Amino acid sequence: MTVVDLPATTATPARTQSRTSASTRGRNPLSRSTSTERAPRVGAPARVFPPQLRVSEKPAAAVLRVIRRGGLVLRDEIVRETQLSAATVNRQVTALIDAGLVRERADRAASGVVGRPRLPLEIDPNGPVALGIHIGFRVSTVTMHDVAGKVVGAIQIPTPESGEPGEVLSVIATSARRFLARWDGRTVLGAGVAIGGRVDDRGIVADHPRLGWKNVALGERLSGAIGLPVTVAPHVEAMAAAELHLSEEFESQGSTLYFYGRETVGVALALHGAVHSPKSGPHTIGHLPTRNVELLDPKRTGRLEDAVTDTAVVDAARAQKLSVRTIADLHKLADTGDETARAIVAERGRVLGEAAALVADIFNPDRLILGGQAFTDHTAILPHVSAALKATSAEPGRAVRVSGAGSRVQQQAAGASALDGVYTDPLGAVARAQA
Repeated sequence: MTVVDLPATTATPARTQSRTSASTRGRNPLSRSTSTERAPRVGAPARVFPPQLRVSEKPAAAVLRVIRRGGLVLRDEIVRETQLSAATVNRQVTALIDAGLVRERADRAASGVVGRPRLPLEIDPNGPVALGIHIGFRVSTVTMHDVAGKVVGAIQIPTPESGEPGEVLSVIATSARRFLARWDGRTVLGAGVAIGGRVDDRGIVADHPRLGWKNVALGERLSGAIGLPVTVAPHVEAMAAAELHLSEEFESQGSTLYFYGRETVGVALALHGAVHSPKSGPHTIGHLPTRNVELLDPKRTGRLEDAVTDTAVVDAARAQKLSVRTIADLHKLADTGDETARAIVAERGRVLGEAAALVADIFNPDRLILGGQAFTDHTAILPHVSAALKATSAEPGRAVRVSGAGSRVQQQAAGASALDGVYTDPLGAVARAQA
């Protein structure tokens, strides 16, 4: 088995940092505890918490949201943004500082101000973190996220080809435990898992057609194996939640349809700051019919997922006698001028655009977000997607954008699940980690 380290967006795990630095003084006992006290309790009773995947209006959550989105912010700015009273904001800020989630920056206070200095606030970069796991059809990732939502460390693991639940979870749990050892000295608030298929609120994968899983107690098994509370969410819904929490536009009002494509295709709908999670599971679109397909879907099943996923596109390229092993090989051929490769990319873009347009017309969202490597790995596909959207949709003027997550979309989905409890109830998440 090969385990690959992925680049992180910030510097180093906390084990390389001094535990007595000025930025760590004055924290609550949870943040000052030793690595032994903070070690995950492997073999402890499993703790599984259902995902919320929404923008919380709890005062502490609202205050934390403004701070993590604003970088350095002042208390009066938080009052203005949240519409909470100054007294409420002060109480929540004090509690968040005591919990080790937020810190004051006396060194960034404005100089020459008469009276008590106004100290800017920021997410404590040495504060708690959360473990993310994305279980993919071919590749899985284990990530660590700070409270600001940044990926601060990641490894990549080939998903065992057997897809057998016991083998897959054993490999992931072993890698996760080793990865956690890097974060000696940091409080790990919990773990979040993002996975395709249908997941119930007990963290049970009720049905995952691509992996062949049915009624797998994923949350319970991973929680017991890594010793952390676990939240399990369908990965496309988690991707939509990541857009709510992390996108610069913070689109919490109105409705947003998230359309994903890579090794699967799927959609999720967010309404007024909450991702809609149907009781029957995520919206299924892989079976939707395609039309006028010439190069894709060589088996002629007529199904969307058999035409546009990475594996399906590679199969189509091989059927055209192209020497490719991966989707990246096909993109390279297209970039170097191979006409057949370019035609396959164009047809994939058209079929994806038509499907996105039809689904969007059914839901009629205020905005449409296109996410996943099918859209972001090869930008040459986007003009074909755009043309198909405009030609097919009854609302060609609908706001459409490509997710800014790029190749990190699976990592962000795992992070959205991992940080779900923190963003819903930050003080409760810290208390839960202490329990």
